[in-house]
Amino acid sequence: MGSTGGGRRKATDTISPRDRDGHGTHTATTAAGSAVANATLLGYATGTARGMAPQARIAVYKVCWTDGCFASDILAGIDQAIQDGVDVLSLSLGGSSSTPYYFDTVAIGAFAAVERGIFVSCSAGNTGPRSGSLSNVAPWLMTVGAGTLDRDFPAYAMLGNGKRFSGVSLYSGEGMGNEPVGLVYFNERFNSSSSICMPGSLDPQIVRGKVVVCDRGVNSRVEKGTVVSDAGGVGMILANTAASGEGLVADSHLVPAVAVGKTEGDEIKEYASLDRNPTAVLSFGGTVLNVKPSPVIASFSSRGPNGVTPQILKPDIIGPGVNILAGWTGAVGPSGSQDTRKTQFNIMSGNII
Repeated sequence: MGSTGGGRRKATDTISPRDRDGHGTHTATTAAGSAVANATLLGYATGTARGMAPQARIAVYKVCWTDGCFASDILAGIDQAIQDGVDVLSLSLGGSSSTPYYFDTVAIGAFAAVERGIFVSCSAGNTGPRSGSLSNVAPWLMTVGAGTLDRDFPAYAMLGNGKRFSGVSLYSGEGMGNEPVGLVYFNERFNSSSSICMPGSLDPQIVRGKVVVCDRGVNSRVEKGTVVSDAGGVGMILANTAASGEGLVADSHLVPAVAVGKTEGDEIKEYASLDRNPTAVLSFGGTVLNVKPSPVIASFSSRGPNGVTPQILKPDIIGPGVNILAGWTGAVGPSGSQDTRKTQFNIMSGNII
């Protein structure tokens, strides 16, 4: 999350530190969750879940709201943590990559904490792979990037021309079976919002009973699948664009959906646009371990160089940040507020994790 310098909370914001969107629960249990056997997200990643320091106690300070994380709240939270005598501060939020340290809210608050012997760890940000995209670059912070695990959740798109493309997915519902269905991609001949599957942009007469190729970007990945379903579609292939490259993120989709990289996506879209009768069938491979190579830096993980002091290398380290299973709130489903499913665990990706 980005920090902002001003603003006011909306009247509808929840003042209580209770987690209403899952982010806080996921990060807190990643840090210090107790060991739980048979933890899983709807059958994926089943095993024993445990935080990095399960005997540690957690102090939680709410500094973010619907409209962002205001400087005054961030500093107040850090001040309170210092007064409470915490040993470690973990800030899963970021700001500009080039703000001078004396204007940087996190850097200022963290300096006060470090002066008192408190270790401060901060997210590098999720705006990679662009060069110079990272935040939290002050030398007294440990800036953490995101890397992969040796675990994956493969999914596949088999086209009518016999080509099979590999991607990822956390879809857990009924599969499509083995019978191919029609495939459609709304290319430049259609409304531009149709290619990215914005709400209300798909023609039900074209989509009904088919798999739709949706370009990644603008609206959320899971929402695109809901848009396809609302128009009568039976599945989605989520295709990366140049902005996201080949980096994949698995999502707990509400419809059969496979996310593929840009190279695969371009080939699938070409087939869907040029073939007279394009078809596809989607399938799902569950949980796969011992994936090689791993770890590798996540495509979304923000990159250096340091925009304030280039002589200081940042980020300092990378840690597991892709497809991490951890605790989840009961306030929302695993894919967001429109998801009525309830789970005790969720799989998320990001430097925040």
